[in-house]
Amino acid sequence: MNEPSMKKANHPLPMQDDLRAEYDFASIPGDVKGKYVKRLREQSNIVILDAEIAAAFPTDEAVNAALRGMLNTAKAVQQLGGRRNKALQPRAHKTRRG
Repeated sequence: MNEPSMKKANHPLPMQDDLRAEYDFASIPGDVKGKYVKRLREQSNIVILDAEIAAAFPTDEAVNAALRGMLNTAKAVQQLGGRRNKALQPRAHKTRRG
Protein backbone atom coordinates (compact mmCIF):
# COMPACT_ATOMS: atom_id res chain seq x y z
CA MET A 1 0.00 0.00 0.00
CA ASN A 2 2.95 2.31 0.46
CA GLU A 3 3.87 2.20 -3.22
CA PRO A 4 4.95 5.53 -4.76
CA SER A 5 2.16 7.31 -6.59
CA MET A 6 2.47 8.11 -10.30
CA LYS A 7 0.33 11.24 -9.95
CA LYS A 8 1.88 14.60 -10.71
CA ALA A 9 2.40 17.00 -7.88
CA ASN A 10 -0.17 19.79 -7.61
CA HIS A 11 2.51 22.43 -7.17
CA PRO A 12 5.06 23.36 -9.85
CA LEU A 13 8.71 22.88 -9.08
CA PRO A 14 10.65 26.09 -8.61
CA MET A 15 12.81 27.18 -11.56
CA GLN A 16 16.45 26.40 -11.05
CA ASP A 17 19.00 28.70 -12.60
CA ASP A 18 21.97 26.43 -13.12
CA LEU A 19 23.79 28.65 -15.61
CA ARG A 20 26.99 30.19 -14.53
CA ALA A 21 27.00 33.93 -13.87
CA GLU A 22 29.92 34.45 -16.27
CA TYR A 23 27.85 33.46 -19.32
CA ASP A 24 27.22 36.62 -21.34
CA PHE A 25 24.76 35.78 -24.10
CA ALA A 26 25.00 39.28 -25.60
CA SER A 27 28.61 38.62 -26.55
CA ILE A 28 27.99 35.32 -28.34
CA PRO A 29 28.68 35.78 -32.08
CA GLY A 30 25.78 35.03 -34.39
CA ASP A 31 23.18 35.62 -31.71
CA VAL A 32 21.55 38.71 -33.19
CA LYS A 33 18.12 39.96 -32.20
CA GLY A 34 15.89 40.04 -35.27
CA LYS A 35 18.31 37.96 -37.31
CA TYR A 36 15.60 36.62 -39.62
CA VAL A 37 13.27 39.64 -39.70
CA LYS A 38 14.32 40.78 -43.18
CA ARG A 39 13.83 37.31 -44.68
CA LEU A 40 10.45 36.95 -42.96
CA ARG A 41 9.25 40.29 -44.32
CA GLU A 42 10.41 39.39 -47.84
CA GLN A 43 8.76 35.97 -47.82
CA SER A 44 5.47 36.77 -46.15
CA ASN A 45 2.55 39.01 -46.99
CA ILE A 46 0.61 39.52 -43.81
CA VAL A 47 -2.13 42.11 -44.07
CA ILE A 48 -4.00 43.60 -41.12
CA LEU A 49 -7.68 44.12 -41.85
CA ASP A 50 -9.90 46.69 -40.19
CA ALA A 51 -12.39 45.13 -37.78
CA GLU A 52 -15.46 45.67 -39.99
CA ILE A 53 -13.67 44.13 -43.00
CA ALA A 54 -12.48 41.14 -40.95
CA ALA A 55 -16.05 40.57 -39.76
CA ALA A 56 -17.28 40.40 -43.36
CA PHE A 57 -14.62 37.85 -44.34
CA PRO A 58 -14.38 35.12 -41.70
CA THR A 59 -11.69 33.06 -43.48
CA ASP A 60 -8.66 33.65 -45.65
CA GLU A 61 -10.43 31.79 -48.46
CA ALA A 62 -13.28 34.32 -48.34
CA VAL A 63 -10.84 37.23 -48.55
CA ASN A 64 -8.96 35.63 -51.46
CA ALA A 65 -12.20 34.88 -53.34
CA ALA A 66 -13.35 38.49 -53.00
CA LEU A 67 -10.00 39.87 -54.11
CA ARG A 68 -9.87 37.49 -57.08
CA GLY A 69 -13.33 38.68 -58.09
CA MET A 70 -12.18 42.29 -57.97
CA LEU A 71 -9.08 41.47 -60.03
CA ASN A 72 -11.14 39.63 -62.62
CA THR A 73 -13.52 42.59 -62.87
CA ALA A 74 -10.65 45.04 -63.27
CA LYS A 75 -9.07 42.87 -66.00
CA ALA A 76 -12.39 42.62 -67.85
CA VAL A 77 -12.85 46.40 -67.75
CA GLN A 78 -9.32 46.94 -69.07
CA GLN A 79 -9.86 44.46 -71.90
CA LEU A 80 -13.06 46.25 -72.93
CA GLY A 81 -11.27 49.54 -73.24
CA GLY A 82 -11.54 50.69 -69.67
CA ARG A 83 -14.41 53.09 -70.28
CA ARG A 84 -14.88 55.44 -67.40
CA ASN A 85 -18.23 55.87 -65.77
CA LYS A 86 -18.57 59.64 -65.64
CA ALA A 87 -21.45 59.42 -63.18
CA LEU A 88 -19.07 58.07 -60.55
CA GLN A 89 -16.31 60.63 -61.12
CA PRO A 90 -16.10 63.62 -58.77
CA ARG A 91 -17.30 66.84 -60.33
CA ALA A 92 -15.01 69.80 -60.70
CA HIS A 93 -16.20 72.74 -58.65
CA LYS A 94 -16.96 75.80 -60.74
CA THR A 95 -16.08 79.13 -59.27
CA ARG A 96 -18.87 81.67 -59.15
CA ARG A 97 -18.31 85.01 -60.64
CA GLY A 98 -20.13 87.65 -58.79
